[in-house]
Amino acid sequence: MSEVKISAESRTEFGKGGARRTRRAGKVPAVVYGHGESPKHIALPAREFAAAIRHGGANTVFELLDADGTKTLALPKAIQRDPIKDTFEHVDFVIVKRGEKVTVDVRINLVGNAAPGTLVMTEHDRISINAEALHLPESLEVSLEGLEAGTRITAADIKLPRGVELAADPETVLAAVVVAPTAEQMEGETGDEAGAQEGADGADEASSAA
Repeated sequence: MSEVKISAESRTEFGKGGARRTRRAGKVPAVVYGHGESPKHIALPAREFAAAIRHGGANTVFELLDADGTKTLALPKAIQRDPIKDTFEHVDFVIVKRGEKVTVDVRINLVGNAAPGTLVMTEHDRISINAEALHLPESLEVSLEGLEAGTRITAADIKLPRGVELAADPETVLAAVVVAPTAEQMEGETGDEAGAQEGADGADEASSAA
């Protein structure tokens, strides 16, 4: 993954009021730090930043271009979003260098179909890896094809691309294949729940009558 170039304006207003004014101006407030540098407060064009994240994910490396021509490679460390407006509220960037390895969490995609009559229970959908900052995978795949009930898929089962190392515990369980409940079992559970509810309702009515 190559870096995404984006303009970065210096911010002189801080605090909640300054951040709100920055967002109203169509920009995302952010801070950049790391490698012994003093934290730098910046503002990024909101649409360009959102487009980059949608395309490359949260592990996109940005080349921040200052007004004076200074270029800084940085990786989002923390992204705050407004869940209602689906907008970006603030971004913390950490400075990275070319050739430097970083630790990030990447998404796990379970592909393929387990054996008939089974159900796949997901335990973790992301895993920590070490990789060169400019070659971070967007996601990793694990095949479920033909797996029988009782199988556990762990981090050690992930086929890692060249240059990528596992940072998480290899024994971390990503998913487990179990026997799928039968229609009769599902109906039985529904009936038990209904019976329990009727019993509770009856007890409430008896209590009210008393």
